[in-house]
Amino acid sequence: MSLLARPAVYRHFHRFAWLAVALTLCVVVFGAFVRLSDAGLSCPDWPTCYGRAAWPQAAGEVDDHAASAIRPFETHKAWREQVHRMLAGSLGVLVLLLAILAARKRRYGIAQVAAASLLVAAAIPMYMRGEHVAASALAIAGEMILLSAALRWSNADLARAGALTLAVIIFQALLGMWTVTWLLKPIVVMGHLLGGLTTFALLVWMAWRAIDRPVIVVEAGVLKRWVIVGLVLLGIQIALGGWVSANYAALSCGAGSWSADNFPKCVGQWWPPHDFREGFVLWRGVGVDYEGGVLDGASRIAIQMAHRLMAVLLALYLLVFSLRLLRTPGMRGWSMALVGLVAAQVTLGILNVKLALPLPVAVAHNAGAVLLLFALVSLLARLRRPD
Repeated sequence: MSLLARPAVYRHFHRFAWLAVALTLCVVVFGAFVRLSDAGLSCPDWPTCYGRAAWPQAAGEVDDHAASAIRPFETHKAWREQVHRMLAGSLGVLVLLLAILAARKRRYGIAQVAAASLLVAAAIPMYMRGEHVAASALAIAGEMILLSAALRWSNADLARAGALTLAVIIFQALLGMWTVTWLLKPIVVMGHLLGGLTTFALLVWMAWRAIDRPVIVVEAGVLKRWVIVGLVLLGIQIALGGWVSANYAALSCGAGSWSADNFPKCVGQWWPPHDFREGFVLWRGVGVDYEGGVLDGASRIAIQMAHRLMAVLLALYLLVFSLRLLRTPGMRGWSMALVGLVAAQVTLGILNVKLALPLPVAVAHNAGAVLLLFALVSLLARLRRPD
């Protein structure tokens, strides 16, 4: 029997895992919609929205709530933020179920997952009462239980991946809270995006590993190394894209014109004045409202140029990798899919600039990054050498 045979998991595990993958895709794409429609601070309290589990229907309903002093209520935006939180909460419950199913054969496995989850659950009402230090201590304790379990358990039954994914989704909830309470702080916004895509990647990997549908290739080892490098480059590019969005630098080179001045040039120059040092300061003060951005033009140009240069490097690498796949028997479909995704993503990026960041195109650009991640993680999970 191959060491890479299907893990001994609950027989319906893969179904729950694929449901979680689909829900994570919805959460990430809808989160991009919330962010790009400037609704990220439309519910200034957390996890409620102006003290409500759902969201208020009219401004007159929130006049006496403390959150109304932070930000005026906007009906057309508040529902977006709170629906996103509800979707994320549903995903958290589903990931908890996967972690329990994966750990059920480990000694005290279910007890450890449950204890960590209860600590985090207890931290939420404490945070809402203003007991922030105690709430943070409980959340950290829950995270440490899960990380300790992930380090001790093997992945033969996906127990390690299940515990790690639950730990990531809990940290995602913390980042979501800090996104609001720290007023769209760029490092938190970027981290929230990366956390969501890390969750997506872990779930995709678990879903494929829970079923026995490998792609048998003699050169699987070599191709996996190509995939790993591609994932690293894609991760860097996604982080840069998140930094562009968090600092409102998407249109810093100009927009709304089909001339070359905004693309491939930037403000009419191939290498315009820029400030990389200021543009990539990761930590700035807490208490600053970052909505709309706080950087000057040169700093935002530096961020945009870095994103474009990395996009060229990533696209070239993935196209070369696609040619490598094309020459590998049985991999023609994967090659064509990768080329199509790269072409679509580059096109959407250019249209964002040329059309001045229309919401549907900007959201589709985020979805394109998720699909590229899906393709690479799927290859990593499924490529096997013949027994």
